[in-house]
Amino acid sequence: MRTTRIYVLIMAVCLCTHVFAQKDRQAREVLDKTATVMKEAGGIRATFGGTATGTLLLKGERFYLNSGGVQSWFDGHTQWSYLESSEEVNISNPTPEELQNINPYALLSLYKQGYDYKYVGAKSRNGKQGYEVILTPEQKQDIASITLFVSQTYQPIYIKVEQENQPANEIIVTSFQTGQSLDDATFRFDRKKFPDAEIIDLR
Repeated sequence: MRTTRIYVLIMAVCLCTHVFAQKDRQAREVLDKTATVMKEAGGIRATFGGTATGTLLLKGERFYLNSGGVQSWFDGHTQWSYLESSEEVNISNPTPEELQNINPYALLSLYKQGYDYKYVGAKSRNGKQGYEVILTPEQKQDIASITLFVSQTYQPIYIKVEQENQPANEIIVTSFQTGQSLDDATFRFDRKKFPDAEIIDLR
């Protein structure tokens, strides 16, 4: 499903800090520094293009995503997904496993276990200097590999996700703003803004 692939791309923006010594040390350094930037960023506002275009707001484990005709809100417990084409809102309390497909922070633990990673090198992409790392799963799964390119200040610029039996998906981060003031209402569905939406409660 195209929307699920978009989520996978967005989740790959955020990476975690715990690593293992036997992995590529240069790749580890890039991932650690990127993780630190993400964790210290406060509220994040990002826009992206590539396979899909959209806007992402992040604060801790909460997020708002608007892409491909779908708006999704997650407040840390409840998720609302609004489908513009059918004017439906699906409400759910996703499990940790389900969050692997929908929560941009769910892959914060990507390289805690189950992934190898290697440092490709310092290079230029779209006129920006930075560092590239490739992550590959140790066991076969839907994701075949993730290429992450970050700037010299360790902000995500480009992500490519290769999935089994599917075309590669790419995301180009066109803006990445940190320290954004995002209140709790940002991550909750506002019924008043969608008065004609059909509510489907799946909890």
